[in-house]
Amino acid sequence: MDLLSYLRQTPCHDELIALILYIAHQALPIRNAFPSNQMAKTTKNASGETQAAMDVWADQHLIDELRRTGLVKELASEEQDDVLFFEEDALYSVVMDPLDGSSLIATNLSVGTIIGIYADSIYTDSVLREELKKGEDLVAAFYLLYGPMTTLVLSVGDGVHSFIYHEKVGEFQLFHENITIPDGTQYGSGGTRDEWIPAHMSVLEYFNEHHFKVRYSGSFVADCHQLLTYGGIYTYPALKKKPKGKLRLLFEVNPLGYIITQAGGAVTDGYKDTLTIVPTEIHEKTPVYIGSKGIIQDIERIYREF
Repeated sequence: MDLLSYLRQTPCHDELIALILYIAHQALPIRNAFPSNQMAKTTKNASGETQAAMDVWADQHLIDELRRTGLVKELASEEQDDVLFFEEDALYSVVMDPLDGSSLIATNLSVGTIIGIYADSIYTDSVLREELKKGEDLVAAFYLLYGPMTTLVLSVGDGVHSFIYHEKVGEFQLFHENITIPDGTQYGSGGTRDEWIPAHMSVLEYFNEHHFKVRYSGSFVADCHQLLTYGGIYTYPALKKKPKGKLRLLFEVNPLGYIITQAGGAVTDGYKDTLTIVPTEIHEKTPVYIGSKGIIQDIERIYREF
């Protein structure tokens, strides 16, 4: 079954199907652009991070393509300071990390594009534009992973399904359906030991006591993709000097949290489900633990002791 055939079996409106398909088929031009966009830039993104050439290229490519569709009302990108406004009457708005894990490009490890789609607006009131929607309000979330295979992992609220791009037919074909995340005994943690807070140190002690293995690539989307196969936990916790951690709630944590939750997992900042957080600004960051539900429950129990 190809991606279009699958989407036609879901309750998705025709415009949402067209939007998902259009973004999905940007995987090939993005992948083909890697060889000529290897260098780092001296520019900074909206979060003050040094951009790779591919960050800039993928961002501009997706902005241009999404504007062209006429299907997008608003677009928020990790690489842009503010929300971009396209078609006032369009039915859907998009949040995106155009290229997550771009520091790994030079090493040829997996990186990806993260997409979240909201009905109508990114805001709860598109006129006032004061309060942003929560992750649980997403109508679709998916990512494109550029690894040995070009993979699309998608949820439109009816579980999680993965598709592999087949160049001979030029389509994404169903690979795994109704993915469920196992318990697992692996973890990856961002940050450095001297910056970890006491609650996180206790979580790491829990991992050691239960004989967890360390798996951490430096690409949030690639590490979350591992979770769907092996289970376990990925975390970028609060740090002493960065109490909100590093990852962006709107562009990274919410779309991937939505997918992992749809696969039977969970996502938390240590105290609450991050999908329930109302963002106060576009580039808001949050600590995150994401992965197997039972482990997340144990982590929240540990946090309640602090």
